[in-house]
Amino acid sequence: MSGRKPFRGFRPCPVEVGKDYDVEIRETSRRGEGIARIKGFVVFVPETKPGDRVKIRVNKIGRRCANATVVE
Repeated sequence: MSGRKPFRGFRPCPVEVGKDYDVEIRETSRRGEGIARIKGFVVFVPETKPGDRVKIRVNKIGRRCANATVVE
């Protein structure tokens, strides 16, 4: 064995582009964006801060995170 980690398979993304979600901002990123988590999946939300409860719309999804904007 070469010491590689076994392939853990494809994990479906819990969010969809264009869909709205109600979230609570829990953290702040290094760039100053708020961070929410949806089923453990990281979502960056600009112009928010920890403690904010907002409705967001997902704009872009990457392999490990998503970007969203505040709707309300």
